[in-house]
Amino acid sequence: MKEHLRWLKDRGELLVIDREVNPNFEASSILKREDGRCAVLFKNVKGADLPLAGNLITKREYLLKAVGASRDSEAYSKLLYAMSNPTRPEVVEPTEYKVVADLSGLPLLRFYEKDGGPYITSAIFVARDPDLAVQNASIHRVMVVGSRRAVVRIVPRHLYRILKKSEARGEELPVAVVIGSKPAVYVAAASSPPYGVDELHVANTLLGGTLKVFEEPRTGLLVPTDFQVMIVGRLNPWEKEREGPFTDITGTYDIVREQPVLKIDAVYVRPEALFYAILPAGMEHKILMGFPREAAIWDSVRRVTPEVKAVRLTPGGCGWLHAVISIRKQREGEPKNVILAALAAHPSLKLVVVVDDDINVDDPVDIEWAIATRFQPDKDLVVISGVRGSSLDPSADQVSYLTSKWGLDATRPIDRPLEHFTKARIPWP
Repeated sequence: MKEHLRWLKDRGELLVIDREVNPNFEASSILKREDGRCAVLFKNVKGADLPLAGNLITKREYLLKAVGASRDSEAYSKLLYAMSNPTRPEVVEPTEYKVVADLSGLPLLRFYEKDGGPYITSAIFVARDPDLAVQNASIHRVMVVGSRRAVVRIVPRHLYRILKKSEARGEELPVAVVIGSKPAVYVAAASSPPYGVDELHVANTLLGGTLKVFEEPRTGLLVPTDFQVMIVGRLNPWEKEREGPFTDITGTYDIVREQPVLKIDAVYVRPEALFYAILPAGMEHKILMGFPREAAIWDSVRRVTPEVKAVRLTPGGCGWLHAVISIRKQREGEPKNVILAALAAHPSLKLVVVVDDDINVDDPVDIEWAIATRFQPDKDLVVISGVRGSSLDPSADQVSYLTSKWGLDATRPIDRPLEHFTKARIPWP
């Protein structure tokens, strides 16, 4: 993480704030103001012993740098390859760190007005399946309710499955919570390889075999050596507390739920450590969460159309619910296959817009222009009702998650003259 910050500083894209900053809303207001513009380093957070960094991956070029790629398709290919070809990191001696008493010295932020408490938003949970002895690494939000106690939002995916296995055994689940590793580790932890594939092995492949891990002594878990802060504790399957409200990727408050309690046994801090915060609903949140889904969409769509130029989970669609896909269309009907392939690859999608390869998927005006000039609702609209969508969509049924989905074929008709759909240009200079 510090290497990434140095790279940002060399580019002139790191704002350093020396004055004291309040962790309740002031720090998040600055992160919001600079979102998409630059990273921020707070050297003096009121009541905290550590500096705080945020906005580290708010631009696509930052993410490409993190995975060693020069363009989207290369980054998608690298992530898909890494998920299919995970490699074990080298196990080394423990990195230098000190053990502090609890969470009280950490710069824990309250981000938005109605947040249920201070949150840790950059937490990579490492846990081991008690039956298969395989590890999992995934990102979860953590609401801090005491100096040695927190509540963790765990959606029904891999960590949830491991926790249920521990519950069936009548055991608490030991976890190591990594904060501030390499950006590529965060990309891997946000991905969804098959159950049983260790995301740290995915990260190691992404990093060309350079990731190093050590055995955390209390849990026996293998964790990255380059952490900044690490929380070691136990998830209790039976003890739950109310978690939330929390502002999720949509920029709206998620509902309050009963979630498992994390009992904290130790907090490790590296020398001269930085704490790391991800602004909820900010570009960093959207890019980290959305990029692996873009890769899945790209992989699925390229199987039904010869050439995919670009895939984008749009900022206006919360980096999660809306996709724009640019293709080089070969025949009529192809864009509808693209819509269906995208919806299957990312079940949380609510809208898919398919455009020609002359449309910029990062330009909302260009996308709207394509819809205005190349889309006819009576033949180019696809609507699917009664399907499961995203729990993050406040307009969906929040119990069953049933929703409707739609797709727009905003591509040029092949049987019409191309010049009728070509933007006029001024050939100057």
